[in-house]
Amino acid sequence: MEKKPYYITTAIAYTSGKPHIGNTYEIVLADSIARFKRMQGYDVRFQTGTDEHGQKIEIKAAEAGITPKEFVDNVSSEIKRIWDLMNTSYDRFIRTTDEDHEKQVQKIFKKLHDQGDIYKGYYEGKYCTPCESFWTPSQLVDGKCPDCGREVIDAREEAYFFKLSKYADRLIDYINTHPEFIQPESRKNEMMNNFLLPGLQDLCVSRTSFKWGIPVDFDDKHVIYVWIDALSNYATGLGYDADGNHGDLYKKYWPADLHLIGKDIIRFHTIYWPIMLMALGQPLPKQVFGHPWLLVGEGKMSKSKGNVIYADDLVRYFGVDAVRYFVLHEMPFDNDGSITWDLMVERMNSDLANILGNLVNRTISMTNKYFGGVVSNPGVCEPVDDDLKAVALAMHEKVDGKMEKLRVADAISEIFTLLRRCNKYIDETEPWKLAKDEASKDRLATVLYNLLEGIRMSAVALAAFLPETAEKILDMIGTQQRDYLALDQFGLMETGVKVTEKPQILFARVDLNELVEKLKADGVIKAAEEEAPADEAAEEKAEDDGIDIPAKDEITYDDFAKLQFQIGEIIACEEVRKSKKLLCSQVKIGSQVRQIVSGIKKHYSAEEMVGKKVMVVTNLKPATLAGIRSEGMILCAEDADGNLSLMVPEKSMPAGAEIC
Repeated sequence: MEKKPYYITTAIAYTSGKPHIGNTYEIVLADSIARFKRMQGYDVRFQTGTDEHGQKIEIKAAEAGITPKEFVDNVSSEIKRIWDLMNTSYDRFIRTTDEDHEKQVQKIFKKLHDQGDIYKGYYEGKYCTPCESFWTPSQLVDGKCPDCGREVIDAREEAYFFKLSKYADRLIDYINTHPEFIQPESRKNEMMNNFLLPGLQDLCVSRTSFKWGIPVDFDDKHVIYVWIDALSNYATGLGYDADGNHGDLYKKYWPADLHLIGKDIIRFHTIYWPIMLMALGQPLPKQVFGHPWLLVGEGKMSKSKGNVIYADDLVRYFGVDAVRYFVLHEMPFDNDGSITWDLMVERMNSDLANILGNLVNRTISMTNKYFGGVVSNPGVCEPVDDDLKAVALAMHEKVDGKMEKLRVADAISEIFTLLRRCNKYIDETEPWKLAKDEASKDRLATVLYNLLEGIRMSAVALAAFLPETAEKILDMIGTQQRDYLALDQFGLMETGVKVTEKPQILFARVDLNELVEKLKADGVIKAAEEEAPADEAAEEKAEDDGIDIPAKDEITYDDFAKLQFQIGEIIACEEVRKSKKLLCSQVKIGSQVRQIVSGIKKHYSAEEMVGKKVMVVTNLKPATLAGIRSEGMILCAEDADGNLSLMVPEKSMPAGAEIC
């Protein structure tokens, strides 16, 4: 039976510098999905690569005293090294300087121009060099780039424009009739409400103020703007041909099943790219998933802040699969995740060394100690076995369900549910006590067989996420039964085979204090220990000194008792149009959903709000703000400078929990 094709891509990494762990998360996430699809029997094509043109590269190369091509060769090589270090199984690493790609980009541009979708004009506006984006004054936030927050400059130049507006209605209809196209749901709402429904402006698609780009072959003073160049890689990498003579890979794998990208570039992939494809007469990708960011603590990684963590540093101290586990398991589906050195240590010790590593080591050691390493299954069962088997058999379907929705962290949690159940099974059956009674020898063998089978099934499922570790485990327990599709059966572990005599330690426990000393000695956290920038130092001082506010009149306990505070979970949020301050949130409180309007747009984007659990006053009389009914109040703390911070529970609490 011919395998069903499945095509997955990552965004191509911009070659401005070495990628940090937040950038690396995406390739690991995509790899886990690609590996899982292969385990399910799909014929997978997995593409990644680098985006190498633009003014920013030209400037950086000049600063380094080398040509732009030399600069991108160096950075692209470093990115590929890290992708390989993380054991990612891509099929092609495309570069936008590849000859086949550049040729097709020129043909795409000319095709769109010849059919009237690209025209020449002039662009005048506010230009952000790092983002390579033009903005109108109304689009700026506090006079700065709305995407990156940096300064913009006035710019005017001759340019070619792409008629986005021509295809806007068609794209709106497509999104409305294909609810799975943009995921998560919050990203779709953002694109529709903030960009498509208010009306699209035509897109600047060429530049004359720099030379490092693909030339417009019929007007060589222009170079093709980054988005037409970069976005088309998903098709050119398969052999798309603008003349219609497509390669076999394109015919087989297009349209893409999944574009996996960061949430910050969702607009380009769900508006510009689909409209390009519509204009070219090609099918649209089936799904674009805008994943959240991996933050350091509560903030974005920044070299200026000295808080950047690199994948190769993490691998040096924890190993590849430990890093893969962390970034995959700690990232929520649609909210930003957090990484710190101490969180890495905590997960290493609790999940990997204890729950997984110790279970495998103990089970193999007991098999060696009591049966000379030989696996047998006399079938002496007791009721306690039934629950272990039930958990093991349920795992397969649950993991499938989570992965179908791209909930990778939840899928891994389902596997660890089985591992935890195996550990509990050891405590319940107490093999060391069974070993003292010769009459219980067959029962002991059955217990160890059940444990080995639970470990086998877990390892087979883990192969998509921790491939090296899964293979080590399966090798150590001596099994050849490694088919994911057969995990709906319990008892496939072979008998008569031998486990390894000396099980290796899969994950060694890490002492945080010792690690910190190593990091200091190696200079890895040196930047974090240097004097903080003035604004950060002032912020820390303000926190230390505290803030005095005017006192209000005293109230009695009875007054206070009239207020009802509960935990609310924000399940949707959008900006209030024509308001500079207001966000409108849909807040789940117990079994109810309330609409609450808050004046916090300056401090939180609508996207950031979704998924947060917050403190809510729930018995406040409803009010109308900007014509919208508000049914409560979300509480925030405010510092002396007027900065707001949502009041969130320290520990995980259910929506509706009373605050008392």
